[in-house]
Amino acid sequence: MSTDATDDEVAALLRSADQRYTSGRKRIVAALRDGDGPMTIPQILDADRSLAQSSVYRNLVVLEEVGAVTRIVTRDDFARYELAEDLTEHHHHLICTSCGQVSDFALTPAVEADLDKALRSVARRTDFSVEGHRLDLVGVCADCR
Repeated sequence: MSTDATDDEVAALLRSADQRYTSGRKRIVAALRDGDGPMTIPQILDADRSLAQSSVYRNLVVLEEVGAVTRIVTRDDFARYELAEDLTEHHHHLICTSCGQVSDFALTPAVEADLDKALRSVARRTDFSVEGHRLDLVGVCADCR
C-alpha cells in the first residue's frame, strides 16, 4: 500500500472512532511503515527523534484500538508494534525467547493455502468463526544460539 493510501486508511479508521489523524500519529505510522519489522517504543523514538515518549505510548494505544496497529508481546520487557495487516500484507513472526527480537516471514501461497485449509477444518470442528490467523514461531534466533 502506498504512503498516501496507508495514511488515508489510518485516517478513516481514526475517524470511525471520532479520533483525528494528528501529526504525531502520522509520524508514528511513518516510523512503523519505514521500519524493518515490528518495533519497540525505543526503536520508534530512535526512528523519529521529534516524538515524545509519553505521546508515543498514548497514540499507540489509540492506533491499536482502531485497528491500525498490532501489538506483539514477547517475553522481554518491550512489546513490539507494527502496522496492521490490512495496511500491509499478510505475514507471520519469528519470536526469540532469549532477546525478544521479532522478525517477519511470509509463507509461499501454496503453504498459506494449506495452512488456511487446516485452520478452517479446526474451526469447523469447534464451531468457531474465523476472521483470520496469525502464526508466531517461538524459539531462539541465530544470534542468541
